[in-house]
Amino acid sequence: MELEQAPAGQRKPTRRILVIDALRGAALLAMASYHFTWDLEFFGYAAPGLTAFGGWKIYARCIASTFLFLVGVSLVLAHGRGIRWNGYRQRLAMIVGAAAAITLVTYFATPDSFIFFGILHEIALASVLGLAFLRLPAILTLLVAALVIAAPHVLRAPAFDHPWLWWLGLSTVDPRSNDYVPLFPWFGAVLAGIGVTRLAASAGLLERMADVPLGRAARPLTFIGRHSLAFYLIHQPVLIACVWLVAQVAPPTQLSPQEAFTSSCHASCQQVRDKAFCVSYCGCMLDKLGSTNMLSRLDQGDADPQLRARIADLASTCTVETEDTAPEEPQ
Repeated sequence: MELEQAPAGQRKPTRRILVIDALRGAALLAMASYHFTWDLEFFGYAAPGLTAFGGWKIYARCIASTFLFLVGVSLVLAHGRGIRWNGYRQRLAMIVGAAAAITLVTYFATPDSFIFFGILHEIALASVLGLAFLRLPAILTLLVAALVIAAPHVLRAPAFDHPWLWWLGLSTVDPRSNDYVPLFPWFGAVLAGIGVTRLAASAGLLERMADVPLGRAARPLTFIGRHSLAFYLIHQPVLIACVWLVAQVAPPTQLSPQEAFTSSCHASCQQVRDKAFCVSYCGCMLDKLGSTNMLSRLDQGDADPQLRARIADLASTCTVETEDTAPEEPQ
């Protein structure tokens, strides 16, 4: 990432901050490791729900937060002293085009969970909205970042449940998508990157970072970091192709819809309840879903809002029934 050293109104040669390139490269490799695990789950080599809950979910959120934070850093370094419109428009057009391509491809490949607002869509929108914060006081930007991150916890409402408003991230139920990175709370990570970078610039830390040398071992990371969009677009098709080829030679054991649901249910339930409760609760859900033919619809990826509402009602019923039948703890 290049650092401007010229006084206001002038242009001088810029120095690249290799540390930031390396950090971006590391974040992309971490993202690739998560996507590879997701691919294993998708093809049936890993347990259903593995990447959606627990440590893997936290891992994914840390990766996305880091990547978006670095988007804010890059905005300041590239345009903090004045927007370079030619380069900005070109880069934005590439990101928008890539995001549109991902939406189109996933719509045909996985129509029930296609990516309508993933991380590239978020980066494109944040790259536009972030321009308004490049000249604001850093502390104000960090305050807005905190409010954006907190927004989904206080502003969720049925009024945002319409599909055309899902990109905001304020609906009461998260839509089904293989990559969902809405404006709230994720724009907060970009704003945090902008605010922190401006504070670092005022303290002279960016110049010091530009002087940090990196050895040969870091060259792969800096290379990936400098070509982040290309790496992002290429890595997942390559990983999916590799897992698909393995599946042709050594196909995974296929789980029945009942087994897949039970595995995913246990993984989700045990994030908040103990194992004994989850065994009873998931058994209750499996019985009720099977008796109403909803399990097959769920297994096929049916995203009907009415189906989701009925499943939510069943979940509430099973929670009450499980709690009522649970043995009382000794006093």
